[in-house]
Amino acid sequence: MPSSTVENYLKAIWFLQGRGEAAELVPIGQVAERISVTPGTATTMMNQLKKMGLVDYTPRRGVLLNEAGRKAALLVLRRHRLVETFLVEVMKLDWAEVHEDAEVLEHVISDRLLTRMDEMLNHPTHDPHGAPIPTADGEITADGTVVLADCPLGSYTLQRVREDQPSFLQWLAGLDLMPGTDLIITERNTEADTLTLELPGRPEPVQISLPAAQSLLVVMP
Repeated sequence: MPSSTVENYLKAIWFLQGRGEAAELVPIGQVAERISVTPGTATTMMNQLKKMGLVDYTPRRGVLLNEAGRKAALLVLRRHRLVETFLVEVMKLDWAEVHEDAEVLEHVISDRLLTRMDEMLNHPTHDPHGAPIPTADGEITADGTVVLADCPLGSYTLQRVREDQPSFLQWLAGLDLMPGTDLIITERNTEADTLTLELPGRPEPVQISLPAAQSLLVVMP
């Protein structure tokens, strides 16, 4: 298994290159910022990842995961999202507070234990935040979601929350705005940068900011 440092870099590059779909090189400065290291430190690691056969790296231009790096990144993501699911579904922890624990456990959990957790959970396809869980073969299915902030007025189902800050997740839970919730956008106020939503079981409409809606991914019901 690669070191936790290597895994963190691979996961960061995967997110920065658009969940592995982008063809453009990711600037090293962006990688360094996401990992919270200096550009020089990130550059040194890019050379190591290239020697390990995990990235295509061009000095002063940027980096992309190759196929081996993409699969390795997705296996880290699989461990993270299965651990989050286990912590919520089995250990009954709050969905808003499992991200940091999963960040640690994703690097130390054994394949045998992960397989058993997957079996106990009946092979879930999505984590508690609605994100798809990669397969054991390092593949991931596109979920067909769109950003709520970009949607016209109409009916949608919240599929995924891509923000992991506990305060934000707790705020959503207080609104009963969780993955699987149906909602209706009834108004867009461009001057106030807000959306007005109708939610099941709530007699009054709910207003959320457009920046908050950028973190909510929805599908047509």
